[in-house]
Amino acid sequence: MLFIKNGKILTMGGQNFDKASMLVKDGKIESIGEGLTAPDGAEVIDAEGKFVLPGLVDAHTHLGLSGHGVRWEGADHNEISDNVTPHMRTIDAINAFDRSFFDTVAAGVTAVATSPGSANVIGGQLTAMKTGGSNRVEDLILTAPLAMKCALGENPKNVHGQMKKVAPYTRMATAAIFREAFYKAKEYLDKKDNAEAGKGPEFNMKHEALLPVLRREVPIHIHAHRADDIYTALRLIKEFNLRAVIIHCSEGHLIVDDLVEAGIPAIIGPTMIFPGKPEAANKTYETVGILHRAGLKVCITTDHPVIPLQHLNVCAALAIQAGMDEMDALKAITIYAAEILELEHRIGSLEAGKDADITIWDKSPVDITSHVLYTIIDGKIVFKT
Repeated sequence: MLFIKNGKILTMGGQNFDKASMLVKDGKIESIGEGLTAPDGAEVIDAEGKFVLPGLVDAHTHLGLSGHGVRWEGADHNEISDNVTPHMRTIDAINAFDRSFFDTVAAGVTAVATSPGSANVIGGQLTAMKTGGSNRVEDLILTAPLAMKCALGENPKNVHGQMKKVAPYTRMATAAIFREAFYKAKEYLDKKDNAEAGKGPEFNMKHEALLPVLRREVPIHIHAHRADDIYTALRLIKEFNLRAVIIHCSEGHLIVDDLVEAGIPAIIGPTMIFPGKPEAANKTYETVGILHRAGLKVCITTDHPVIPLQHLNVCAALAIQAGMDEMDALKAITIYAAEILELEHRIGSLEAGKDADITIWDKSPVDITSHVLYTIIDGKIVFKT
């Protein structure tokens, strides 16, 4: 058992407390409130004058797929041998021994989605995982596959069209390749559903990987920066009746009403970098606040390693500087991210029955001079200063 007492508890899921305590038992939060006393045998942390929050959550990273301090040897996020690779599973490439996991835990980030890169039109399957407590990836998994990754815009054109001299050279081709993959998978699904016993279509691993997406069992995460690419994403989502999330959404502030009407969540970022390509030229930290105030479900991402994960709280601070409400910015790196990942029943807020993923800070996380004092995952202290 673990008992955290006297802390300023920001739950991100309901009532906040200026001075209260929390009991953790068997990896779950058992109770939160004022007037609690530590049970016999509990390990006690005195959080007097400290901030207690849920572990931070980043809904779009490449953690474990793009190694710390290595070159191509640890770059396992883009399988560029083909432009359609839905059968690739990130779980098979995550290196939980990578130094970035330690840095991430030390910064209070306790859960992430790790995704294939954006080189391919369809890149593969995402994994949602905890960031500490084990070096074996199976022990960290929240859910896999979490979603399917797709990319529009410049990246597939660059990697395949410019570098490899194969399609897609154009945005037309990118959308056409997407449609072809899904129409073929749909035809395969129809044959499976209508086949007599033992007479289904010949097994196709790529088609099989897309079936959960077509059945709406898992969403598709679509990389799109530019407004016209976001519109293409919305068209494809509607055409195939997909559950979806827009990744990056850098020009979302230019098409607010259409995004709100579509009701597709957006993961915003990475913004704390120089706009290194034309499609990201209009990115701004105002976007996440604008879309949130308009009623769209949004969260903030580092897109690690583009921005190292240990700066997720800094990204939230910069969103506040650009006009976002402070509590909403904190929620954009906790409960809003968890909701977009459809994992809010386990992570993202401090509530009885949820996973005991807890961080204790010397100041508010959006004070960029703050430090993490404790990071707790599943009720176990995995980092302390």
